[in-house]
Amino acid sequence: MIVCVCNNISDREIRQAMELGITSMEELCRDLGLATCCGQCFSCAEEILNEHLAGAAIEETQLKRPVFTN
Repeated sequence: MIVCVCNNISDREIRQAMELGITSMEELCRDLGLATCCGQCFSCAEEILNEHLAGAAIEETQLKRPVFTN
């Protein structure tokens, strides 16, 4: 879905940017141009960012079993 209508930025583009290492709204605004015009997309983009960061935190805290190979 298009999150930022002014700059035609989708939720997929935001998630891809986060997978490449973006971890803050400042970085999203700087690197993608998100929320640089009217600002209506800021809260939606922030929600996507927070969901991604929460998911990353859960992945980091899960125990990983070692894989033994013969």
